[in-house]
Amino acid sequence: MARVSSGLAYPDRFYAAAAYAGFGGSPNSSAKGVSSKFSNDAALLLYALYQQATVGPCNIPKPRGWSPVEQSKWTSWSGLGNMASTEAMRLFLWIAGFVISNEKIHNPKVEPVAENGHTKSTLAENDYLSETQDKDVLSEGLGVVNIYDQWVAPPVSGTLPKARYEHGAAVIDDKMYVFGGNHNGRYLNDLQVLDLRSWTWAKVNIQLGNEGLITPCAGHSLIPRGRNKLLSVAGHAKDPPETLQVKEFDLQTCTWSTLKTCGKPPVSRGGQSVTLVGSILVIFGGQDAKRSHLNDLHILDLESMTWDEMDTLGVPPSPRSDHAAAVHAERYLLIFGGGSHATCFNDLHVFDLQTMEWSRPIQQGEIPSPRAGHASVTIGENWFIVGGGDNKSGVSETVVLNMSTLVWSVVTSVQRGAPLASEGSSLVLSSFSGEDILVSFGGYNGRYNNEVNILKPSHKSTLQSKLMGTSVPDSIAAVQNATNATRDVESELETDQEGKIREIIMDNADSEPMIKKVGETHDHLLTTLKAEKEELELSLNKEKMQTLDLKQELMEAETRNTDLYKELQSVRGQLAAEQSRCFKLEVDVAEFRQKLQMLDTLKRELELLRRQKAASEQAALNAKQRQNGGGGGGVWGWLAGTPPTQNVNDS
Repeated sequence: MARVSSGLAYPDRFYAAAAYAGFGGSPNSSAKGVSSKFSNDAALLLYALYQQATVGPCNIPKPRGWSPVEQSKWTSWSGLGNMASTEAMRLFLWIAGFVISNEKIHNPKVEPVAENGHTKSTLAENDYLSETQDKDVLSEGLGVVNIYDQWVAPPVSGTLPKARYEHGAAVIDDKMYVFGGNHNGRYLNDLQVLDLRSWTWAKVNIQLGNEGLITPCAGHSLIPRGRNKLLSVAGHAKDPPETLQVKEFDLQTCTWSTLKTCGKPPVSRGGQSVTLVGSILVIFGGQDAKRSHLNDLHILDLESMTWDEMDTLGVPPSPRSDHAAAVHAERYLLIFGGGSHATCFNDLHVFDLQTMEWSRPIQQGEIPSPRAGHASVTIGENWFIVGGGDNKSGVSETVVLNMSTLVWSVVTSVQRGAPLASEGSSLVLSSFSGEDILVSFGGYNGRYNNEVNILKPSHKSTLQSKLMGTSVPDSIAAVQNATNATRDVESELETDQEGKIREIIMDNADSEPMIKKVGETHDHLLTTLKAEKEELELSLNKEKMQTLDLKQELMEAETRNTDLYKELQSVRGQLAAEQSRCFKLEVDVAEFRQKLQMLDTLKRELELLRRQKAASEQAALNAKQRQNGGGGGGVWGWLAGTPPTQNVNDS
């Protein structure tokens, strides 16, 4: 299988980087070059890795005498133990790349390499050390080096998908499916799959179902449904329908189908957010076929397949598209960023799915810059956001929001112009060796790309925002405030009384009766303070008990609200079914009325035909009678008074 090359092959890239860093020459020049580029600690570590890669494990004795530099070098080298040469090379590239801040390596002096009978340079001009370091750290698999909070490129194989952005991506059974997108202004309708175990790309062979090929689209959302189906929701197309369509792909039959829904569907759109909350899809915003931005909110119940447009309270976000959305605690829908024709946003809005109310909380920490076209995924209460742009350049930071404390922090950054600093990329959550990983694909930042990058968030990054803020319920906060106030009162009383006692003792140092009186007063004050403290503690315990009772009542109320909401959704589904049935009955009644009208028309035509038939028969009878009367004339006819029949020709 073909492997995506990240530049030179080992060990050529290592020697090129080592030559640039100052290793590989004479001892004096090497030391001078290294010391001029790196700090002492970094130089020692790079020296140890270089020696481990070129010589092997440290088997020389520790230097004797007063030579701190040589002893430090020996300590650093011997500390690597039996590390493999290839692993040392990869670590050298990775560490050197971060220390020199992704500086370019311009034509280092290295020996040419003969390949297939042709001589070529071991390092192409303008190759980036930063572009090679991460790919090579993981070239033998993701378990070689545990790199946290840094984007790396796994060694993918197979036929790469066409570069694209505004596509949809979803994970089912350790496979990332990528559907549709935009490439050079043309919409795509292919379905690609990346095995997240072998990192192999393959194209899904779609079978022609009853509807034929699915319409190419971009700006849609791809949602996993169970373990065998994918939902493609909305999206821009060349000839978009009037209303929003939901397509379903069956992974077993490899066929697409359009799902039938009840209720009033939203208008067709793209760039919306689609969030799965339990068994419902929450659709917000986007851009319609006329390129008008929207800020409406709709819900699709996947059990009854019924649409419902929500009547919300509060101030909703301004119309926008290409924003990010996430759900927290199965109740709160968070909307961040997005853009309109004129500007990009970095505001945060929260929608309560129980009270149906919008709010705009205060953000804390390192608030991200305005952006649109970013991708996001949640891990627990942490919301990771990658990429995006502001109509001028791509965003290089990967940020995380703790959805409980609403505190932002920066996880890592990439250099400007890197594929991760793109708009319209996709981001999904998977796992490797029992740890969560983020997988990014595609995007556009002046050029279309089809690169795969992964990030393994560390425990520190997922807890960093927690340390910067706390989420305390109002009731608990009130109890804590009461406790603090109690302690402050006690402290002030004790400090005040002790100060007075000291003054009395100093002024009456020679008066024993006064000292005795002061001691008695002190004991009395302490007894009083202890009694007050016990009363305050008792009051505090009562407040705690009331707080627990209120929390219990709140939980019961939330449970009732949840049950009522489910019952409301069920009633809405039944109502929609009844409305659909009434609509069908109205159609049947209209058909019956039309048939009755046709029956009346037929009756009138039949009556007219009967009259025409009767007239025809009467005319025929009269003609026959005339004919019979003319043939029986003569004397007897004249005697009977019947005039003779006159010939027409005679007249």
